[in-house]
Amino acid sequence: MPPRTANPSARQTELLEAAYEYVLVHGLTDLSLRPLAEAVGSSTRVLMFLFGNKDGLVRALLERARAEELVLLAGLREPEQPVGLTDAAEQVWAWLAAERHRPLLRLWAEAYARSLVEPDGPWAGFARNTVDDWLGVLADCQPRAERDSEAGAVRRTLTLATLRGALLDLLATDDEGRVTAAVHQHLALLRGAGRDGA
Repeated sequence: MPPRTANPSARQTELLEAAYEYVLVHGLTDLSLRPLAEAVGSSTRVLMFLFGNKDGLVRALLERARAEELVLLAGLREPEQPVGLTDAAEQVWAWLAAERHRPLLRLWAEAYARSLVEPDGPWAGFARNTVDDWLGVLADCQPRAERDSEAGAVRRTLTLATLRGALLDLLATDDEGRVTAAVHQHLALLRGAGRDGA
């Protein structure tokens, strides 16, 4: 039975939010429906009915995590008055480095890695969609002439790679001061190159 997510009921939405809070703490790798159902005040039968199966629930949870990420990205999208690549990257990094976002970002890292090694599972497409989401937002933050150029595409790809690498380092070490200093140095070099439009 496919997951019933096209028009979720209030109960499905409530359980998805509770399950999302659960996986932010416990992760997805060893997710078992029985302890999850107990933790959210439901049953495995109800979860299976609402989401189809465990894979359907995992897909719904990944979409929920992606939605939270997209809220941040939506706030940066101003294609008519682009903020510039470095200013956008500074705002993104401030959000990524905030300690309160670590549970979400650990979940993101787990899902990103799993989608690379299990491309046909419920994680399918997660990493690629994430890259596309972030590159699209960074493009909207560039002045149009830069956005549409090959050099502009390279610069936003480098910026995204820097942010993603710094995030993985931060998640591994919790050394926010060192990693933030490195990000700021990279962004200063980008801005100093005089091609940012910021």
